[in-house]
Amino acid sequence: MTSAIVAPGIDTTASPARALVCRACSARYPLAAQHACYECFGPLEVDYDTAALARVTREQIEAGPQNLWRYAALLPAGQDPTTRVTLDPGLTPLVAAGNLAAELGITAPLWIKDDSANPTHSFKDRVVSVALTAARALGFTRFACASTGNLANSVAAHAARAGVPSVVFIPGDLEQGKVVTTAVYGGELVAIDGSYDDVNRLCGELVETDEFEDTAFVNVNVRPYYAEGSKTLGYEVAEQLGWRIPAQVVIPMASGELLTKVDKAFSELVEIGLVEAPAGGWKVFGAQSAGCNPIATALHADTDTITPVKPTGIAKSLNIGDPAAGLYALEAVRRTGGWMDYADDEEIRAAIRLLARTTGVFAETAGGVTVAVLRKLVASGRLDPTAETVVFNTGEGLKTIDAVAGQVGPTHRIKPSLRAARDAGLLG
Repeated sequence: MTSAIVAPGIDTTASPARALVCRACSARYPLAAQHACYECFGPLEVDYDTAALARVTREQIEAGPQNLWRYAALLPAGQDPTTRVTLDPGLTPLVAAGNLAAELGITAPLWIKDDSANPTHSFKDRVVSVALTAARALGFTRFACASTGNLANSVAAHAARAGVPSVVFIPGDLEQGKVVTTAVYGGELVAIDGSYDDVNRLCGELVETDEFEDTAFVNVNVRPYYAEGSKTLGYEVAEQLGWRIPAQVVIPMASGELLTKVDKAFSELVEIGLVEAPAGGWKVFGAQSAGCNPIATALHADTDTITPVKPTGIAKSLNIGDPAAGLYALEAVRRTGGWMDYADDEEIRAAIRLLARTTGVFAETAGGVTVAVLRKLVASGRLDPTAETVVFNTGEGLKTIDAVAGQVGPTHRIKPSLRAARDAGLLG
């Protein structure tokens, strides 16, 4: 259990958040630095005043800043711009993917929500901005995380911008691109000889020590606020589609939390009257790497028992072998009539190249997983090719360039002369 730091606190006169509530037993707690239920040890999430949410209008959102803070009235913290710890992420492109749709046999509109356009080139900037804004309100003076890479980048960058010390913990075998793009911000970077699950376990122990009492671990003691940042992806998709929820979404899964929060965002928008649900509702599909697929394996076995695994494979940003939100991801997929699948390393590499060739989007390995699974879902008949679909790319391919570096390169090598160009067939 995490000790609760409660001063100075979330400003509930401005925030629609009212409490933390257990997702398992519904026990309620104050808005503090706490992530586990004291009654059943279930995960906590933010509970809102629905009347306050219902007062939010499309016009209010559209008049807001050109970043995720346009949704501040739907978030737990950051209503006052001067209190934000942020790189102002969000409003990333929703890319029409007609060429990809044609290759896969999809006849309805297909979109790529490309969150590689965020300041540190992944969707993690969303969750970190919300988590650290809440952390500042709760009185923390140092920022930290356990990370498979992208989160480390984002926490280090946010801390640098805010002038706050940071310490981030990563597996020792992380991709060099993600190590460099964290270390460059000048905070403390701790590589652990172990998997992400080992890193996360250590951070859970550190947060209980006196030496880390002043430290906000974005995905540990302030995790409920962190998770809410993911909802802005769902909000944006609906707004960018003209205040419409797509019939189908395909989302990469590590902990499973991103999937659950996009689904939650759609539900909230319908509940407060900002959008109407599509006829027949929406379907949520999850994508995992074959090297780390405990949630998808449980779905395929028709069980709620998620057996932890030791991750392998190139999709390291998805390598969480003991996924904290796995059960809730299963619930969302089953409730909406979706499905989950997984892709091996060669399928991931092929999908990265397919996405780049057809849309001009260079995805990291997690995006390759999602596109590879999209292809499988269409081939298996699980995903309706006649229904509008949004696929989420959560990170930039330059961070995992080794995944395809051996498969691409110059198509010609010639002397610097017109004759050489003609001999190579470049003049037709």
